[in-house]
Amino acid sequence: MTRGHLQIVVCGAGPAADVAQLITAATQGSWTTTVTATPSALDFIDAQAIERLTEQPVRSTYRSSPGTRRSLPAADALIIAPATYNSINKIALGIADNYALTTVAELIGRQVPTVVVPFVNAALAARAPFQRAVADLRNERVRVLLGADEGWEPHPPGTGDSRQRDFPWATAFDAVTRLAPGVETGSTDRS
Repeated sequence: MTRGHLQIVVCGAGPAADVAQLITAATQGSWTTTVTATPSALDFIDAQAIERLTEQPVRSTYRSSPGTRRSLPAADALIIAPATYNSINKIALGIADNYALTTVAELIGRQVPTVVVPFVNAALAARAPFQRAVADLRNERVRVLLGADEGWEPHPPGTGDSRQRDFPWATAFDAVTRLAPGVETGSTDRS
């Protein structure tokens, strides 16, 4: 019996290469998973390895050809990680200019329990648009793991490579399971 289905959206940042850590944690917790990648994230991940782990295709486009519909399990929870400055701002503004962000917009609108883990430097995190985006997402009941209270801080500019190993995959999974405690089984057939 599965606990539920976790939709993972990866953005184009270094920690995306290690998303298998999140997939493995979810699988060990009896969750099924699928991964959706922003166009930029495709350069950071090993899509074939992810597909072997999830037994689902990595999606980054709406459909492969006209008239075909690819169905994926319905999401019981959503983790967006690593979430870039650009993607966080777009999500908060409702900009859905690619398949991944359209998926995120819809799942947040459906009030699917959502966790966002930003991977941004301190200069970007200090910008007013970013701070507004984080506040707006939190106002929509999205859990944003950022700040001293959340245990994950922005890194100094130019130090992102050294922070990749410390990316809080386990913390993100723990947070989403706390947001979706009543989930017992995942549904099927939602695109």
